[in-house]
Amino acid sequence: MQEDEKKYQIALPLIEGVGDIVGKKLLAYFGSAKAIFSASKKQLLTIDGIGKVLVDAILSTDVLSRAEQELKWIEKEGVNHLFYADKKYPMRLKQCEDAPLNLFYKGNIDWEKDKFISIVGTRKATSFGKSFTDKLVKELVPYNPVIVSGLAHGIDAAAHKAALKYGLKTIAVFAHVLDRVYPAAHANLAKTITGNGCLLSDYLSETTPLPQNFASRNRIVAGLSDATIVVESAAKGGSLITADIANFYNREVFSVPGNPTETQAKGCNYLIKTQQAILLESATDIVKGLNWDVQEKAIQQSMFLELTKNEQIIIDLLSDNEMHIDAIVEKLGWGFSKVANELLQAEFKAVILSFPGKIYKKNM
Repeated sequence: MQEDEKKYQIALPLIEGVGDIVGKKLLAYFGSAKAIFSASKKQLLTIDGIGKVLVDAILSTDVLSRAEQELKWIEKEGVNHLFYADKKYPMRLKQCEDAPLNLFYKGNIDWEKDKFISIVGTRKATSFGKSFTDKLVKELVPYNPVIVSGLAHGIDAAAHKAALKYGLKTIAVFAHVLDRVYPAAHANLAKTITGNGCLLSDYLSETTPLPQNFASRNRIVAGLSDATIVVESAAKGGSLITADIANFYNREVFSVPGNPTETQAKGCNYLIKTQQAILLESATDIVKGLNWDVQEKAIQQSMFLELTKNEQIIIDLLSDNEMHIDAIVEKLGWGFSKVANELLQAEFKAVILSFPGKIYKKNM
């Protein structure tokens, strides 16, 4: 992609009044970030909900110089950039209405892996909490999930360390820019993560770190994953916010029960008691809760299945990336009903997977 388009992609959410949600609306209408900036006032005013004040802000190109500055910085620092419309943009996160338009990361990660798990918890973790996290990650190794967390003290750090210890990829989601590590004590841990995962942020360089950034960061932690696991939490805290966001996204939430007299168990017990989380005792609960055991068996069985000609065409189409059903219909030209039926039959044979939003992906 041309650097020119990247400049407009980075600039888009910087427009006052646009942000991530309105930015996606404009993107859907115009097709590219550059086209938004090139649109006429008349074109912009035809879009529902886009008023004169916002149009004037879009037509003013003040943010482009800031975007050019950012492009130079990410190139200098070896930072990778992902835009919402990119094929490699994380599929699960893309399904979230408030997903960031821009992601910046250091390291190496396969965003198309089929299993992502977020593990969060209190900064004041007990020895039990840390030990449980280590054991849980070890039990998940056969399923090879990517472990997502926030690099904070306590459970977050324990999750990252366990992933590295047992050879799993891990993602540390920052609540600030990638030009610093917080807490500073985790600088070496962060460096190690870039060798077997990545550091991820949606903030531009030189952005002032603010307390509210941590709550905003949690939408990425929850949105990236199939499920969020809360190991230990007090009655209030960021972990409960992450769990609440995950529930809003219709993702599974698991919570580790604890002694009701212990402060660090109150949040977890509350989630279970109010049916906002599934009680978690071991990795088996996750495997069954997410049907990973069924998927693994289905994959093995699918190796011996005979596919119809149409099913094979669909499998070939989905070999490289996930697709929305409308895109499949357009590509194949079969008509919606026929495509929907073929997808259903292929899903019955477990050779494809369906995701929320009518997204389909090859299950191999």
